[in-house]
Amino acid sequence: MENLIPLFPLDVVLFPGTPLPLHIFEPRYKEMIGECLTQQRAFGVVRSVEQGLAEVGCTAEIVTVVKEYPDGRMDLVTEGRQRFELLRVNEERSFLRGEILMIEDEPGMPSQADKARATQLHSQLLEVAGARQDLSSADPAMLSFFLAGSLPLDLDFKQKLLALRSESERISILIQYFETVLPNIQRAARSREKAGGNGHVH
Repeated sequence: MENLIPLFPLDVVLFPGTPLPLHIFEPRYKEMIGECLTQQRAFGVVRSVEQGLAEVGCTAEIVTVVKEYPDGRMDLVTEGRQRFELLRVNEERSFLRGEILMIEDEPGMPSQADKARATQLHSQLLEVAGARQDLSSADPAMLSFFLAGSLPLDLDFKQKLLALRSESERISILIQYFETVLPNIQRAARSREKAGGNGHVH
């Protein structure tokens, strides 16, 4: 049963290379995380959807235990590692485990122009939010995940992105998505500035 991996169903979509802070408080997850720490194992983060669990998830490695509480609760920082397809769910233990198949990307990379466009749109989006991000540490083969992972995007869109097996395709739908949302976000930010600039205390 070596291919069984502990599963943590959450209302998030985790990307490879993206940090995910977690607060562990349920007994079954305390047990699961305890085992992962002892065995230095990763666990699978899968988005919980109405029908159960999403078909594609991402393994998470525990990077740091930030704090342990006397009652066994824990604050952790984990990071996404590898995508997987969830083949079967095993319910023999208190926490779910999954039989998984790791997902590899198809060969082929997006053009420099597309990468530059996606990066430019991404920094414009961050600018509206008053944030910046250093892209120098991004893995070039996973740029799409790095760009999408830092933004509060729609979860269905993130799930679709996670399941795509081509970086070119991911970059191209990210460009379309960014181009669609950017004008709306800029408009909303401008009207907030106007509303905030008239001397009234809100």
